[in-house]
Amino acid sequence: MHRKTCSHLDQVKITSTDKVACDECVDSGDRWRHLRLCLTCGHVGCCDSSKNKHAGKHAEVMGHPLVRSIEPGERWMWCYEDEIGVGNLDV
Repeated sequence: MHRKTCSHLDQVKITSTDKVACDECVDSGDRWRHLRLCLTCGHVGCCDSSKNKHAGKHAEVMGHPLVRSIEPGERWMWCYEDEIGVGNLDV
């Protein structure tokens, strides 16, 4: 059985942020459920469980595949391009 792997881990440039909001949701007056940090450029967007899915839209438009959860106590990463979890980020 072949296990799918992520080939984008070399694109990790940013691993943390002080942001605590999805700026696009704030600008439009919407709410979000959870926040994700783009590990390529540092964009913070709302998760795919949120109405606007700004993190996923950012990944698609910018071609930045890797995000991490910035929810308290969470360190997991996700690759949008490969559609897999890629473990926890040690920060």
